[in-house]
Parts: sequence; structure tokens; C-alpha cells
Amino acid sequence: MSTESSSAVAAQKRKGLRVAFAVSIGFTVAVYAGAIVPFLAPLFAAQFLLGSSRPMPLGKTIGAVMVILIAGMAMMVLTNVLGDRPAPFLLILGLTYFVCFAAQSTGKGGPAIFLVLVVSIIVPLLGILNEELANSILSLLVAGVLSGAVLMWLAHAVFPEPFSEEIKAAAIDERPPALPRALANTLILLGSVVICLTSDNLTAAVVIPITVASLLGQLDVAASARAAIGLVLVNFLGGVLASIAYAALSLRPNLLSIFLIVLVVVLLIGGRAAGHSKEARMFAGALTIFLILFGLGVSPLPGSAAESFASRMVYVAAALIYALLLSAIVWPWTERKKAGAPAALEP
Repeated sequence: MSTESSSAVAAQKRKGLRVAFAVSIGFTVAVYAGAIVPFLAPLFAAQFLLGSSRPMPLGKTIGAVMVILIAGMAMMVLTNVLGDRPAPFLLILGLTYFVCFAAQSTGKGGPAIFLVLVVSIIVPLLGILNEELANSILSLLVAGVLSGAVLMWLAHAVFPEPFSEEIKAAAIDERPPALPRALANTLILLGSVVICLTSDNLTAAVVIPITVASLLGQLDVAASARAAIGLVLVNFLGGVLASIAYAALSLRPNLLSIFLIVLVVVLLIGGRAAGHSKEARMFAGALTIFLILFGLGVSPLPGSAAESFASRMVYVAAALIYALLLSAIVWPWTERKKAGAPAALEP
């Protein structure tokens, strides 16, 4: 093994350890504190850590936190003002999703774009479907974002990157914005949000659109139908691991069990998500699904009991299939085939 290769493997291991440390600590502390949405802080921390092998500079960290908080406040205002007027509410919500997908298509923005998407999904849905949470959404969001940033810095303090090594930053694949593709993704995601808003099911409302948004971002790198199906299977693995983790927790329900279970699972998934390969993004998606499902399982939210866990697995599977089928149908209409180039999701 060459020196460069061994250095890359060591860097990947350090990043994976940081993610596992931050997520397991953050998740356990959130459950101990009685957090209503315990997966928020570890989810933010994981996205921050997976974005770079170096800690974000303080200015950039503050900037990312402010962007997410501003998005949360804007979504809260939107929900309060237009929540009972579906047409303008969905129009502005769709515009927000479109801007996020357009930014993602350029290869810029890093984890902040996906986190803004998550916030733009969670805040309106919780605000409309759960009146008890409507007034506390912003405080939950503030706590989650700030805790995620603190966990990021703590993880880098415990597992620092050697200053003597020059870590080559992963090249950012900068592209012009794919506006037709962003519009298609917006329609697909907005459709899942509408389904959840009309189902009056809080659990489905949280799981389905976030799963759809995560998979749509991953499908951009899928060059064939086989690769796309692989993405679905790996993401569903996150749900399977969440189900196994919840079953294991029911045998010995305590904080130590939660810490050890999350640590083991995130070491398994996070190590792969920390790499620079094409598969890293899909394992990051599987990690997101695991955190959401397992977090809902231990959350004091209504509908988070064990008997609804099987239903959440069905929601995840339905969301993955929905996103895959709709993208296979809609995406070809958004772009013209180039001579000799394969169409998206062709076998």
C-alpha cells in the first residue's frame, strides 16, 4: 500500500471516529435531557463532520449556523402566516426546495444545503401537524444547530487531524446549476410533503420527505438503474439497522445501551460515509435514516411507541420507492439526450 493511500485510509478512519463519537454522545445526551426530537443535534453534527476532515473555521461555522437558523425562522413565519392557505404556502415552500436543489446541482454549498432542506421540511410539518410543538420549533432548532456545532468542535478536539500532514481536500465538482433537474426534484419532494400534510400522521411527516430529499441528492451520482437500486438498498439498510437497534434497546433500556448501540451502528455506517468514494454519499443517507428512525423510537413524541416502528419501516421503503420511480419518470423529461450519452437511470 502506498504512503498516499495509507494516509487517506488513516484520514478516513479519523473522520469516521469523529462522527461516531459526536453522534453517540450527542444522541445519548439528547435522550437524557428529554429532547423531543433527539436526532436533530447528532444529525447536524454528522453533516458538519462529514463535510470536511478539518473543523470548520469559526466564521464559517457561525455562518452555517446562521443560515440554518434564518431558514428555520423563515419557515416558522411562513407556517404561521400561510399554514391555512395551501396554495401560497406550497408555492413558497416549493420555491425554497427549488433553490436548495439548484444549489446542490452546482456541487457547492456542502452540508448546509441539505440541512436547510431538512429544516424546511421539519418546521412546516411539525408546525401544522402538531400544535403542541408549533411554538417550540424554533427553540428546538436553535438547540439542535448549536449542539451540533459544539459536538463538531469537541470531536475534532478528541480526534484531531495531524497538523504535520497535508490533507488534500476533495475536489469540488463545480457545475452550472441544473435548473430543470432542480424543478423536477422540487415537484417530487413537494408531492411527498403534500401527501404527509393530508395524512395527519406526524411520524410519516417526519420520515418520508427527509428520506425523499436525501435519496434525490444521492441519485444525481447514479449512472444506471442498477446503481440507483443499490442506493435504495443501502438507504433501506439504515432503516433495518434502526429496527435492530430498537429491538436490542428494548432488552435493556438505559442510557448506556443507547450510547453503545448508536456507537456501534455509526462506526459501521459512518466509517464508510467518511470516505471520498461515490458510495460515501449513500452511506451518509443511510446514517440519516438510522438517526431519524431510531430517534423517533426513543422520542416522547406521540406515535413514537414500539408498535409503530414497523409502520415507519414501511414509510421509509415507500419513500425510497416513490423517489426512485418518480425520478425515473420525470428526470428524462428535464434533459435532452446527448448523442451517444446514456439517459439517467438507464440499465
